[in-house]
Amino acid sequence: MTQEEKELLLKDLCARQPYGVKVVYLATTFTVQYVDSRFDEVKLEGMPHTVDISCIKPYYRPMSSISSLISAKEWSSLSGIDLIDWYNANHIDYRGLIKKGFAIEAPKNTYTNL
Repeated sequence: MTQEEKELLLKDLCARQPYGVKVVYLATTFTVQYVDSRFDEVKLEGMPHTVDISCIKPYYRPMSSISSLISAKEWSSLSGIDLIDWYNANHIDYRGLIKKGFAIEAPKNTYTNL
């Protein structure tokens, strides 16, 4: 993973941190506790140490799942920062990280609180 790719993933994880983003690390699912962008590391709940950003893959929903999460009327009322906040809160892959191989499509019940 190049430094530019790490920076893209770090930016994305930092924006989603308040929303409890889940990631895969060593074939196990964890929730991100905090992101340390100075060292390209992530602290995962239940892990005693930080891990390098290149060792994890977040679970995100593809853009195509939007219609199952929000009505057309509600969707049309979102714009600007409210839209980005909604994407982050609902773990929508608006940066194309799944396609780039830096994220994994979230299984159906990964984010059940929505």
